[in-house]
Amino acid sequence: MQTLITLYIAVFGLIIGSFLNVCIYRIPAKQSVISPPSHCTSCGTRLKALDLVPVFSYIFLRGKCCYCGEKVSARYPIVESLTSIAFVLLYFRFSISMEFFAAAVFSCILICEAFVDFDLKIIPDEFVLVGMLSGAALFAYNLFYPVSLYGDRAWYNPVIGIACGAGVLLLVAIIGSIIYKTEDAMGMGDVKLLAAVGLFLGWRLTLVALFLTVLSAAVISLVLIISRKINGKSTVAFGPFIAIGTFITMLYGWNIIELYLGFIPKQ
Repeated sequence: MQTLITLYIAVFGLIIGSFLNVCIYRIPAKQSVISPPSHCTSCGTRLKALDLVPVFSYIFLRGKCCYCGEKVSARYPIVESLTSIAFVLLYFRFSISMEFFAAAVFSCILICEAFVDFDLKIIPDEFVLVGMLSGAALFAYNLFYPVSLYGDRAWYNPVIGIACGAGVLLLVAIIGSIIYKTEDAMGMGDVKLLAAVGLFLGWRLTLVALFLTVLSAAVISLVLIISRKINGKSTVAFGPFIAIGTFITMLYGWNIIELYLGFIPKQ
């Protein structure tokens, strides 16, 4: 039975991932995600149902539009696959629960903002708003039914989480602006996104997410510098690292805290 449910969730994730591709392309361009229907971005031809089967259409058509022959970005199947994998991992972590649905929505936001920020160095407010709504729903639910992400039912837990997430990053942005003498050392989109993360995770897991975000950013940036893909003066989008740190925290945040506490000598 569980295998069948897992398969359903994986397929559902592929379908949602296909919609996320629309959001990633259209929302930064201030276009409707509903109208017009899906079409080839090169020739404008409206795509049929068989052209829109997640992942498999890309493989079957060999990564090309069947109408004009123009290459289709590999990002489409990547986003669809990532969403499917994320949903399955969340199901294994939370089973079918309020936490699963809230975390699935928040994961969709993380995937969208990561790809948009990577391309355009912006995080649209629409993503932040949906993330805040997802966090608010989980917060309200926690007041009546405890959820494992928060760790307790204290109403101030996610409030402090907002301060930890947005406050720490805002401080870093201010210090960076002073050091580098620029007004955009770190975009405010990152700060607003971390506020949503704080509301969703509560203060304890938000600190873990911040740590993993900075760690992933440092490691990946170092690898890119060593491989000469970027240099010390290059601007790197921070959004993808927030997505990495936050998603890992949703899955294993409390395990990481327990591991850390285990290394603290007992008096």
